[in-house]
Amino acid sequence: MKKLVFLSVLAVGIAFASSASAQIAGTKHDFSAAGYGTTEICQPCHTPHDADISVAISPLWNHTLASSVGYTLYTSTTLTATMAQPSGISTLCLSCHDGTVAVDSFGGATGTNFIVPGPGFVGKDLRSEHPISFTYDTALATADGGLHDPATYASGLGGTVNADLLFGGSLECASCHDVHGGVASTAMLRKANAASALCLTCHNK
Repeated sequence: MKKLVFLSVLAVGIAFASSASAQIAGTKHDFSAAGYGTTEICQPCHTPHDADISVAISPLWNHTLASSVGYTLYTSTTLTATMAQPSGISTLCLSCHDGTVAVDSFGGATGTNFIVPGPGFVGKDLRSEHPISFTYDTALATADGGLHDPATYASGLGGTVNADLLFGGSLECASCHDVHGGVASTAMLRKANAASALCLTCHNK
C-alpha cells in the first residue's frame, strides 16, 4: 500500500514538472541552450537543493538577488497609490531585468551575461514603467475612482483580481506577466491584451 501511494505521488510530481517545463520551454525564460553551464530549464531560478531560504516568496530560489533599494520610482499627478521601493516577487524579476545582476548568476556562481538596454531591460529607473509594489485594495479603488475593486471584480481568469493577480494585496510584475509562459505571442502576459483587455482588468475606463 505504501509503495502504491509513493508511486502515485511520484507520478503526480513528474506530471506537474513536465507540465511546468512544457509551459516555459521555448520562451524567453528558457535558458537551457544559452550555454550557462546547465541544460536544465528550471535551474537558473530554482533548485531542489541548497536553495536561498531567505527568499520566502518563491519556492527553492536559486538566483542571486539584486539590491531592493536605489530605484527611481514612477510618479504622476494622477497616481493615488503610495509608492515604495520594489518588494515581494518583483525583486525576483528585477534580479535579472534591472541589469545589475547577471542572468547566469545562479547556484552560487557569479555570472557574466547581463541584460543590456533593449527588449527585457528595465534598469533601475522605473519612471517609464507601470508602477509596482503598491497596495491595490478596495480603499485605493474608491479613492482613485478609475480602478475596479480588486476584491470583487472578476479577473477573467476564474477569480477576482485580488485572488488571481495580486500578491499579498500588492500589484507586482507578475500581476501582468507569467514568468512560466503566459499567452503566446505576447510579452509573457497572463491574459491577452487585445482591445486593452489586460489593462481594463484593473483600470475602469
